[in-house]
Amino acid sequence: MARQESKEERQKWLEEVYGKICAKMSAECDRVGDKIPYVPENGRYTTDWGEKDIFWWTNGFWGGMLWQMYHATGDEKYRKAAEGVEKRMDTALADIGKLYHDVGFMWLHTAVADYRLTGSEEAKKRGVNAANVLAARFNPLGNFIRAWNGDNQVGWIIIDCLMNLPILYWMSEESKDPRFAAIAKIHVDTAIDKLLRPDGSCNHIGILDPLTGELLEAPGGQGYGENSAWSRGQSWAVYGFALSYHHTGEARYLDAAKKVAHYFLANVAMNDYLPLCDFRSPQEPVYYDSTAGACAACGLLEIASFVPEHEKRLYEEGAYRILRAMEENFANWNPEEDAILEMGKAAYHSDAGQEAIIYGDYFFIEAILRLLHKDCFLW
Repeated sequence: MARQESKEERQKWLEEVYGKICAKMSAECDRVGDKIPYVPENGRYTTDWGEKDIFWWTNGFWGGMLWQMYHATGDEKYRKAAEGVEKRMDTALADIGKLYHDVGFMWLHTAVADYRLTGSEEAKKRGVNAANVLAARFNPLGNFIRAWNGDNQVGWIIIDCLMNLPILYWMSEESKDPRFAAIAKIHVDTAIDKLLRPDGSCNHIGILDPLTGELLEAPGGQGYGENSAWSRGQSWAVYGFALSYHHTGEARYLDAAKKVAHYFLANVAMNDYLPLCDFRSPQEPVYYDSTAGACAACGLLEIASFVPEHEKRLYEEGAYRILRAMEENFANWNPEEDAILEMGKAAYHSDAGQEAIIYGDYFFIEAILRLLHKDCFLW
């Protein structure tokens, strides 16, 4: 974008993109239904992750897309498909030993979304169970929520967990029991202390002493390497810290979100608002991650909703430019093929290469709907 667009031009673009989303999602819903997709293969979602791995952390995002579309359009086929996804995920809730910290991702967008939009008591029970699973992972000695289940991962925390905490805030709001929100806040404070760097970038992983909470190591995780800046990790932080501010009003959480947002915006602006997979990686090969851009855009819009009027433009403009650049360069609007945002990257060193990934589409749809005031808040 060589010049500043008028409000009318932006609105026209947003409405055009919304029309494309509606056409694409309608076709996908007809094809996919209550199957659980992750990445397309040869242009189609052929693998049902409800059968391949019901415990996979991304299994809630398709449900979230369906609920967003139901809320925006009122089309019952989205609700029916979303309810089917939610019921299929009961298999995972019945075997909680195989679940980990991503239960927020899995049930905020399925059961909790259902409860918020329809008042379903069955859906609420599922959300309550998921929140209890996450709360049970809290380590009161180290003041953190444990990420994964490996025997060598007792002290591991990851930046992604910030995005799962809203199910704890929701639980406290619903039950009037402050324990769940208290656990979430303690974890956020630990993340600020152990994962947020002075320059606004974040570690993906922190390995803590489980008895004391002391930071022992910060491996590169899904980024390029130690001390690099994996872009989706930065986007989890932008949105995750902002969501904790949303639920608590604690100014330090908004400050943390803004700090990471400034780092993200400074880096993405150097590449025409197309997010690289890691902001501290070699110039070649070039790896993008569209999912990082989509999540960051949502986080930037969340920040913009809280800051004073004279601050809003930085975050709103940044979100819009990221979305616009990715739509122009990465979007696939062919209704005969599945997935919208291509050029995602699960991890810098992943052999999968660049591909569309389901959560990229979720965050892209959420951001566009939010700019059109058609979204529903699922966090």
